[in-house]
Amino acid sequence: MSDEVSPPEEGAPRDDFLTRILDQLVDLAQTARDWVRQEAEATVKEKIVPPLQRLGLTVASAFAAATLLAVGMIFVAVAAMVYLTQLVGVPLAFLIVGGVLLVGATVFTIVKVKAMQR
Repeated sequence: MSDEVSPPEEGAPRDDFLTRILDQLVDLAQTARDWVRQEAEATVKEKIVPPLQRLGLTVASAFAAATLLAVGMIFVAVAAMVYLTQLVGVPLAFLIVGGVLLVGATVFTIVKVKAMQR
C-alpha cells in the first residue's frame, strides 16, 4: 500500500455519497442486531427461564419424595420381616418372602411378554 493520496477523480462526490450510504446501512444493521439481541434476551428471561426453574424445583421435589418413599418402604419391609420371623421362624419367613417375590416376578414377566407379543 502506498501512503500517497490519490488526486480526486470526477466520481469523488459520488463515492463519498455511496460511502455515507453504506456506513448508514451498516449502522442500521448493527442497530437491528442489537434490538434483536435485546428482544431475544427478554424473551428468554420471561418465557424460558421461569418454566425451567419450576421444572427443576418439581424434579428435585419428586426426587426427594421418591427417596423418602423408598426409605419408608425399606423400613416397612424390615418391620414386616421381623414380625414374620417372630410368627413362623426365620427360615420359613425367608421362604415365604422369597416365594412371594418369585411369583410376583413371574407374573410381571408373563404380562410383559404377552404385551410385547401384541
